[in-house]
This record gives sequence, C-alpha cells and structure tokens, in this order.
Amino acid sequence: MNLDFSGVWDSWPALFHGTLVTVEITAASLVLGCVLGLLVGLGRLNPQRRFIYGICTVYLTLVRGTPLLVQLFLWFFGLPHLGLLLPAYVCGILGLGIYSGAYVSEIVRGSIQSIERGQMEAARSLGLPYRMAMRRVILPQAFVRMIPPLGNEFIALIKNSALVSLLTIADLMHEGEKIISVTYRSLETYLAIAVIYLVLTSATTLVLRRIEKVLRSEGRV
Repeated sequence: MNLDFSGVWDSWPALFHGTLVTVEITAASLVLGCVLGLLVGLGRLNPQRRFIYGICTVYLTLVRGTPLLVQLFLWFFGLPHLGLLLPAYVCGILGLGIYSGAYVSEIVRGSIQSIERGQMEAARSLGLPYRMAMRRVILPQAFVRMIPPLGNEFIALIKNSALVSLLTIADLMHEGEKIISVTYRSLETYLAIAVIYLVLTSATTLVLRRIEKVLRSEGRV
C-alpha cells in the first residue's frame, strides 16, 4: 500500500479554509448553545412554574430524543416547505447550537444544584432578592464547576460539526470531499482531516485543562 499525500498537501489552502469555517461554526454554535442552555437550565430549576418548566422539558425531550443529523435536515430541507429559506451556514449554526443547548442546560442545572443550599439561604438572609442572589452568589460558583463538562461538550461539538458538510457548507469535511473528487486519494485525505480534527480537539483539551488547573491553584474548584 502506497500513501501519496502530495495531492492533499497541494490542496492545503482549501483544508485551511475548511478548518476556519469549522472553527467559526463551532464557536457560534457554542455561544448559542450556552445561551439556550443557561435559560433552559434555569427554567428547569423550579417545577412549580409549570409553563416554563413544561416548555423546557419538551425542548429537552425533542432535541435529545432525535438524531442531530435529522435535526439539521429539518432546518435545511424542512423549513423551505414552510416558506422560510435560511442560508446553509445559518441552518448549521442553529442545528448545532440548539442541539448543544439541550446538553448544556443539564450541565447548568446540575452545577447549580450542586451548590450547597446554605449558600442561597445565607444570601437571602442578607436581604438579597432571589435573582440577585442567583446572579452574584450561586452562578459564579456554579460556573467554575461547569467548566470540565462544558469542555467535553465543546469537544463533542467540534466533532459533530462534521455533519454540516451535508448541508453543502464549505467546512473541513466538505473541502476534503472536494479534494477526493479531484485527487481520488480518499485514504490520505481522510487521514489528513482526522489529524486536523485531532489537533483541534487536543488544543481545546489543553486550554481547558490549563483553565481548570489555574482555578484549582486559586482554590476555586
């Protein structure tokens, strides 16, 4: 078996461009997922607010109970039947962000519930309203505990972003497919793509470990 990476190497500008698109989509989806996750996570903290709790629960059930690929296709191929045509780039971000938000919400909820109840009681005894106590006392502590699981979600999101290539988005996977159609070197191209994804996830892991190490050295974790 002879491996020839010359065609892949000659196409490095396309792979670089695809990598940038992958990073952009992943970052935008992560921001959307964190915003949704925070809102849904807070909404599921109080079952007594049945309307909000019910909406959040339905969202989690639908998103976590269906494959990501199906959700992406619904955004890209389904919305035009309703008269709403969105760019593939936007559909990819919405699909990934909403999917990620369901898992982030459970991270948020679990992290907040892991804070000792005495923290909230102490804040309320000092005269802080519930929202202010949550914002200034509970959430800062919970955020520190969210970092490791959020890091895992970010890494999963990087890998899941490969699916947006099926929406004709020029991400890393899509550019790799174009290279294969010209060079007919599928093994070499997929190996190169795998290495790039490995670099992205490994770099993310190192950054997150560094952040967690700093927080631990400061006694916040």
